[in-house]
Formats: sequence, structure tokens, C-alpha cells
Amino acid sequence: MAQPGSSSGNLFVEGGAGTLKLLAYLALAAVLMVADHRGGYLGTLRSTAGLLTGPIYRLASAPADLARGARAHFTSQQSLLSENAALRQQLLLANARMDRLAGVQVENQRLRELLGGTHGLQLNVQLASLIGIDLDPFRHRLVIDAGSRRGVAEGLAVIDGDGLVGQVLRVTPANATVILVSDPSHAVPVQVVRTGLRAIAYGTGRTDLLEVPSIPLSADLRVGDVLETSGMGGRFPAGFRVGTIESLHPDDTRLFMVAEARPAARLDRGGEVLLVWSTPDAVEEVGPPVPPDLRRTEPAQEAVP
Repeated sequence: MAQPGSSSGNLFVEGGAGTLKLLAYLALAAVLMVADHRGGYLGTLRSTAGLLTGPIYRLASAPADLARGARAHFTSQQSLLSENAALRQQLLLANARMDRLAGVQVENQRLRELLGGTHGLQLNVQLASLIGIDLDPFRHRLVIDAGSRRGVAEGLAVIDGDGLVGQVLRVTPANATVILVSDPSHAVPVQVVRTGLRAIAYGTGRTDLLEVPSIPLSADLRVGDVLETSGMGGRFPAGFRVGTIESLHPDDTRLFMVAEARPAARLDRGGEVLLVWSTPDAVEEVGPPVPPDLRRTEPAQEAVP
């Protein structure tokens, strides 16, 4: 029961005033429901109320939205980092494969150049790889991985894809030592391709210079003339490039000329060389030379009177 003198009203207090208020509110509610149902007059009011309450709902849901967005951000960042790491690994692997393919391509080109150096010549050839060099600055020598077990013998000519490298100096069962044309103690018979003039080219101790002395002053020799092996002496097969003349000058006696030539072969680089020797018969099978101790000497036939 309401206390006497209280200013707050109560619809459910005992007495007629409370009942009249309740009936009035019910009638007003019924009128509003019928009016809204018939004419939709309260739609604008509800829309306005929604505009007012929308920010409140968004503010209430803001912490959950922030947590969800942060979780999605970190998840996407982690996935991007993982994808980036995987792509970087794939890129490194692809680069390694490309480098390997480039190395194989260079090696194939080098082997083609080596084999192309004997094109059109009736020669036996054998491929060998460099395994060492002589560190003595006064000796130009290399060590290759082919020895007497593979039929290598002393004196065999050695070339690369550009020209004459040198000749085999010493042989062991597993490898061989090659003396380069640039060694000061090496000499090779040559001839000028343009004129056929024969001479001897000597090493100078420099990998970029050969010397051809004792050339007659009347000889037809020019800068740019190409020197090749002449085949004289039977040690070097004829037709291999030795070098190109770069300068001409008189010697100390003023009676002869001295030619300086740049070697054709890449003496200070490369990893493979070819051992070559002349084929006595064009139809003879190509292969390594027969070691001297395995060669069979046919018995001489007695002359029939």
C-alpha cells in the first residue's frame, strides 16, 4: 500500500483512480496499435529511435570487433610471413638450379669448342681435365687427370678450343704433366697461314706472349698474320692455331726480324683440354694411343730370292 502523503503514484493501488489510469493506458495502447497497423504512423518513430540507439549498439560491440580484427590481422600477417619465407626458399632453389644450368651450358659450349678444334682433321683425341698447376713462376706447366693407364704418352700435343696449349712432358699411371707453349724452354714449329713461311715460336715466360725470331728481313710478314703448327718434326699435328702476330721489330744484329705473337689458346684459364695425335689411317678406330710397351712388332718377312 502507498504511504499517505507519497508523491509517487501506483497504478495498482487500491481505489478507483488506479483502475481508471490502467484502463486509459490500455485504451491508448490499443489505439496506437490499430493506428500503426492501419496506417504505419509509428514507422518513422521507430526509424528515428533506431538512429539514436545504433551508435550505442556499435559502441557496445566495439571491443569484440577490435579483438576480432586484431586476431584476423595477426593471422593474415603470420600467413604472409610464412608464404614469404616459402617463396624466398623457392627463389633460392630456382636461382641455384639456374646457376647450375648456366654452368652446364658453359661446360657444353667449352666441350663443343674443344671438339670443334679437330673438325675436318684425321686425328685421335682424348679429353682430360686440369687437376693442378705448377706454381713456379719460371715454369708454365699443368697437371691433367689422364696418365699411362689411359694410353697417354710423352710428346702428345695438347689443345683447347682456341689453339695449341702445349705437349705432354711427363707421364705417370694416373696423370700427366703438360708443358705450355709459353714456357721459356718450349718451342714449336709454325708457319704463317697467309704465306706459308715456316719458323719456330718460342715461349717467353709470359702466358700472353710468344716470340718468333730469325725471320728474314725480306719475308712477307705482317701484323695480324696467323701462325699455325706446320707439322714439321712430327711432334705436333699440322693445322692447329698457335697465335697471332702483334708486333714486328729488328733483332740486335739488324739482320733479321723478331715477331711477337699472342697465343691463341687460353693458357691461363679453362678446365678441360684435348690430347691429340695424328691418325695414320683414316679408317682406323678412334681411341687412346697404345702404350709403347704394349705395341706388338710384326716379325720381318725374309726376302724371297
